[in-house]
Amino acid sequence: MIRTYSELISLPTYEQRFNYLKLDGKVGEETFAKDRWLNQKFYHSQEWRSLRNKIIVRDLGCDMALKGFQIYERPLIHHMNPISQDDILQHSDYLINPEYLITVAYNTHQAIHYGNADLLMESPIERKAGDTKLW
Repeated sequence: MIRTYSELISLPTYEQRFNYLKLDGKVGEETFAKDRWLNQKFYHSQEWRSLRNKIIVRDLGCDMALKGFQIYERPLIHHMNPISQDDILQHSDYLINPEYLITVAYNTHQAIHYGNADLLMESPIERKAGDTKLW
C-alpha cells in the first residue's frame, strides 16, 4: 500500500490517521545499520532542511496535519512509506515528494513505527467561554 498525504488528510479523525499510517514494526527489524551514514547525510542536507520547513508550515505544525493537535516540541517529518538505502542513493520520489511526507510529534512517530497507540497525544483540551485556567 502506498500512503499519500492527499488520502491521509481526507481522514477526519486522529485515530483514523494513525491507523492509516501505523506500520506495526518490530524493534530490531532491519534498518540502515552500518550504512546509517547514508540517511544521516541526507537529513543534514540543505535540501532536506528546506523541505522539512515547508512540510511543517503546510501542516500548520500539527500532529499528522490535524488542526487542534499542535506540536509543542520539535516536530519530526515522517516518510509515510518507509525509505530504503536505494531510495537515498537514487534520490527517489519517496524521499522528497511532499505527497509522501507528514509532520508528526516524536511519540506519534514511535507509535506509527511500533503500532503502540498508548504513545499518542491526548485529545486537545476543549476551551469554553469564561475559562480562566490556561490549561
